[in-house]
Formats: sequence, structure tokens, C-alpha cells
Amino acid sequence: MIKVEIINKEDKINKIIISGHALYDKYGKDIVCAAVSTATITTINNILSLNKSIEYLEEKDKLTIIVIKDNEDTYKLLNNLIIMLKDLAETYPQNVQII
Repeated sequence: MIKVEIINKEDKINKIIISGHALYDKYGKDIVCAAVSTATITTINNILSLNKSIEYLEEKDKLTIIVIKDNEDTYKLLNNLIIMLKDLAETYPQNVQII
């Protein structure tokens, strides 16, 4: 299961931690994992191209996005990512969980 942990600080997103595997299908054919990866990497790339207000850390089976400076565009993009991930969690509750 993919677990998404959203950490807020002072009512703003401070950190998003995405870990695990969807296990919807075999490696390389897992549409749920592909959807989470695509949404996440697209969001990261968009934020970095606009203002570099985040850092991200990749570890084995885990990705952490950290907000390093306040920026309205960053929060809009991160909120959009959260909406997409919540939609995936509703559609595939056995494969994606929002904590």
C-alpha cells in the first residue's frame, strides 16, 4: 500500500511523505503506482521550475517533499497534488492511504 502522510505547520503544508508500493499489479504494470508517481513528480518539477521553494528527498520506497519557504504558488500546487492523491485513495482504497 502507498501511504501519504501530510504534515502541516501553522495551517500550511510543511511536508508530504509518500512511501510504499500500491501492489495493484505487477511491477511495471501498476497503474496506481504510476498515477501517484506521475502526479508527484509533475508537481515537484512544476514547483522547482517556478520558485525552488521545496526540497525533496528520495529514499528506498519513500519520497519526502519539504517546503523550505512560503510561496502561494507552491501551496496551490501541493494542495492540487493532495486532491489528486485523495481521489486515488477513494478510488483505490486498498492501494493508497492518506494519513
